[in-house]
Amino acid sequence: MKRRSLFFTLAAGLLALSLGGIETRAGTIPLPTTLDQLLPAGNDAVVGPEPYTFSSFKFSSSPIPPTTPVLGASGITVDEFHAGIENGLVFSGALFAPAGTIIDYKISYVVTAPTGSLLYDALLGGTYNIPKGSTGTVSVGESLFNNATGVGIKSLSINNPVFSDTTSFAGVTSILVQKDILLNGGSLGAGISIIDQGFSSAAVPEPASLALLGIGLSGLFTIRRFLKRAFA
Repeated sequence: MKRRSLFFTLAAGLLALSLGGIETRAGTIPLPTTLDQLLPAGNDAVVGPEPYTFSSFKFSSSPIPPTTPVLGASGITVDEFHAGIENGLVFSGALFAPAGTIIDYKISYVVTAPTGSLLYDALLGGTYNIPKGSTGTVSVGESLFNNATGVGIKSLSINNPVFSDTTSFAGVTSILVQKDILLNGGSLGAGISIIDQGFSSAAVPEPASLALLGIGLSGLFTIRRFLKRAFA
């Protein structure tokens, strides 16, 4: 009787653990999706076999004049971005400011490196949608912060006709990305249809590997001292 009771207790425990595991993944949204699906607190997206996690999404728009039509988060598609060693997100949609208007879109999120790795560079790219002859302009400015400390890391920017920018920095585990998309419609309108965002990461050496490296370097210095004495 006691064995049966113990069996049911173990089974209940395993079931609880499995349900808990499902719950921790409940907020992960498969890509491609639309930005509005990622906005609720707790939702995230995972990119790549060595997962980069994107979370804490925020979105806003500020048009001038205020009656100017703007694109909502449901009109922005979010998909995976891969280019060489860069992995990240692609934001695509009809982000367009009609003639004589200005629209400022803001998108922010946190990117976290794969387990055991650090992020060390970032790429920003864009595809513009500006009618021929328009005096309209597009610029995308991006500020990167160490998500753990709030300290600024680097910034990137593009504006027509410049379509990409890259930067590198000391490795960090996670980064807060604040993206500012400014559209000035000018005479015929101006927009951007695709914004690429990529990051590179590198594995952090294991403590054992660092110890072996230290031993190896110590050995080299010892041999060097021996040779200097032998041939002095």
